[in-house]
Amino acid sequence: MQMALTEEQQMIQDMARKFAETELEPVAAELDQTGNREALLSNLKKLSELGFMGLNVKAEYGGSEAGVIAFSVAMTEIARACASTAVTMSVTNMVAEVIQEVGNEEQRQKYIPKICSGEFAAGSFCLSEANAGSDPSGMRASAVKDGGDWIINGAKQWISSAEYAGVFVVWAVTDKDAPKGKGISCFLVDADNPGVKISKAEDKMGQKASATNEVLFDNCRVPDSAMMGKLNDGFRIAVAELAGGRIGIGSLALGIGSAAMDYAARYTKEREQFGKPLASFQGLQWMMADHYTELEAARLLLMNAAWKKEQGLSFAKEASMAKLYATEKANTACYSALQLMGGNGYVKEYPLERFARDARVTSIYEGTSEIQRVIIAREILKELN
Repeated sequence: MQMALTEEQQMIQDMARKFAETELEPVAAELDQTGNREALLSNLKKLSELGFMGLNVKAEYGGSEAGVIAFSVAMTEIARACASTAVTMSVTNMVAEVIQEVGNEEQRQKYIPKICSGEFAAGSFCLSEANAGSDPSGMRASAVKDGGDWIINGAKQWISSAEYAGVFVVWAVTDKDAPKGKGISCFLVDADNPGVKISKAEDKMGQKASATNEVLFDNCRVPDSAMMGKLNDGFRIAVAELAGGRIGIGSLALGIGSAAMDYAARYTKEREQFGKPLASFQGLQWMMADHYTELEAARLLLMNAAWKKEQGLSFAKEASMAKLYATEKANTACYSALQLMGGNGYVKEYPLERFARDARVTSIYEGTSEIQRVIIAREILKELN
């Protein structure tokens, strides 16, 4: 494994950092407070123009073909400034990748260029349901064959970017008599399909500028050509793609935690108590040392998972390890960073309370920390056979 970034990866990291500092950081607090969709969509369009909506997508489909490591470092830089923008970027990249990986050539040509170019503001991943979150194999949404079409009915919950997505990747039960998880198929559904209904965005604790909606499929008719991959093979597709998505969310969490610690560390150099800068107190120095060490360990876990995916190696265990560790340590880093700033960390004039709110969900979506531990243990025991 090459520990240093390549010239191209470094260029993408620098580009992402510059964009985050100049375009995102100045408006992040406003986006959080107002949920300004126009400003968010404008930033997403700019990111697509920079090639950030298809970082691991082939050039022939409009992607940047920069790879998984480049995607990870870019996600981290964007998240340092605005987690709402970063999560939209992560899910949209995941949608483009799953179509590239599983879709047929017609599907790739139809959808991926629109995602990468920004013609579609975003893509959405419709897997979770109200009673099928950590256990998506228990989903109830169904798709029934009707001549040359499929009719999809059901509701998907907690769907990122649903209200401005151009395409939905939708999972539904196509064989209700099959064993659990074995009768699920995957479909591509256009956002303008009359059978798609988008509910009002959830009023969330954090990442407030990113829309999270319930998506209802009411006798949603799609042609047989909308099926992606093989009949009843959808759950396997979902499991494989979620592993890659965990690299994105881990990288996002790393960005939030790093931004929080950097802000608080600078504050301790300027703020004085008992006649000395806070940074001169050993107890606070140790807090910073521990968290920076943990965040660096998270970065290396993410790089390892990204490298393995990029090399075509098995990476599910490594992605879960990276996601688990990065999200948990980002949360504790934000908590301690807020503590380092005392009362000022608790008011909206400073970004610490936003970082803490934005980080909290990272240990929940794309698989909770508890589910990551199940996956890690399962993979380890499998390797020991």
